[in-house]
Amino acid sequence: TPSSLLLAAIDTIDNTPNKTMVLFVLCIKAELDGVESLSLLNYSNLCFSVRNPLSDYETREKIVFNPSETLEQDDGDREPPHHFAVRWEGQKKFSTLIVLDEEGAKSAFKKMKKKGGKKKGGGGGADLPRDMTADDSGEYVPVLAMECRGVEPYAFHPLGDEFKVI
Repeated sequence: TPSSLLLAAIDTIDNTPNKTMVLFVLCIKAELDGVESLSLLNYSNLCFSVRNPLSDYETREKIVFNPSETLEQDDGDREPPHHFAVRWEGQKKFSTLIVLDEEGAKSAFKKMKKKGGKKKGGGGGADLPRDMTADDSGEYVPVLAMECRGVEPYAFHPLGDEFKVI
């Protein structure tokens, strides 16, 4: 199990008025003594606490979703497929969280670099998500990228079965 976790935010602006897409990266830090690699399983449930970035008091604690399954949507929905959605008080639209696959993460990082995105949250999120190896022991390694619109993950809660150790 990782000894330390970090969520880093990287801002990117979308063309939609008042809708900022923020790229959040989950980073892990662990001492890998006698371990070849540590990887996040993409079919295991993940647990995060999220908040409304425009309000200090609106939160949802310990929401659980599976990154390999998106929520069902109505035929007329304009939002892309997403893994979590919440409608904050007084809002007309849902705020969404999308776990990015490798291709989606590459595209988001490319857009961020092109637009000069800003890193927040203490660094550690500049690289694409990947498996942690023995060479990374003691360093923060990005393992998951999430595209968030109107929702901000602020805590990761390990459930115990989301990592594969080799």
